[in-house]
Amino acid sequence: MHIDFAPPSNGTYNNAGSSRQLANYIEHEDLERMEKGIYTEGFFNLTEDNIYKSKVIKDIDTNIGQLLKTDAKFYAIHVSPSENELRAMGSTEQEQAEAMKRYIREVFIPEYAKNFNKELSASDIKFYGKIHFDRNRSDNELNMHCHLIVSRKDQANKKKLSPLTNHKNTKKGTVTGGFDRVNLFQQVEQGFDKLFGYNRQISESFEYANTMKNGSISEQLELQEQNIAGENKKEVFQSSEKENMISCNLDSKQDNKHAYNQHNNGGDSPLSIFSLGDGNNYDATLAEELQAQKRKKKKKKGIRR
Repeated sequence: MHIDFAPPSNGTYNNAGSSRQLANYIEHEDLERMEKGIYTEGFFNLTEDNIYKSKVIKDIDTNIGQLLKTDAKFYAIHVSPSENELRAMGSTEQEQAEAMKRYIREVFIPEYAKNFNKELSASDIKFYGKIHFDRNRSDNELNMHCHLIVSRKDQANKKKLSPLTNHKNTKKGTVTGGFDRVNLFQQVEQGFDKLFGYNRQISESFEYANTMKNGSISEQLELQEQNIAGENKKEVFQSSEKENMISCNLDSKQDNKHAYNQHNNGGDSPLSIFSLGDGNNYDATLAEELQAQKRKKKKKKGIRR
């Protein structure tokens, strides 16, 4: 899962003014898909779907109490699952979109609120999300991701909340609380795995990516060894599973061959004649009549001799 906080800029991500420019950008994909008659998703928040863009802009732009003209009024966050994660979220675009909204509502926003260390819950966060199904300059088969516009102020328009602060759970001073982005990434990854029953490999984890980028040489080597050991274990398990399947298939063929031979050699009991067929169609009376006919034929042959 790739999560990033778009840095403020003078263009689309200019968050010192209105959210209109960002909302317009986020909605552009809908127009293209609607022209082609393809499924689209509207804006959503914690409890509602298909919210109009005008409501999003008004709600974000008016929730700015006590903020200065140059202060950030909102933040843009991108949540982008990998192809493997998307497959765990559903087999169709609609299933994946519904799963993404569930993930944002049940995992991401609750953890986002908790990370400010201000005793906040998901219902205290004012945000709007928008699902995108394509990503420019990507060769991936699956590209669904989510754009979030999150207000700088809480729902009550009282507390300032910045996920870009460098403070982490401070107890004293002008800024109390803070925001631990590393902890957020770890928690929402674990939440994803639990929500969708996803078996994450070491090489897919945030810990692995973060260590490869920021860790010491010894930490990197240790994780790489763990990853190789995990892959080897996976290969052995898959090989064992394949061998078991082959063994079961061979046993099954031997059993069928044995039953077939018994049938052609006169068989043991009437049931063995029909054991290769559908058990629900087995007729014991018919089986006995066939056996009786065989015995009569044998007797007749004996008289002629």
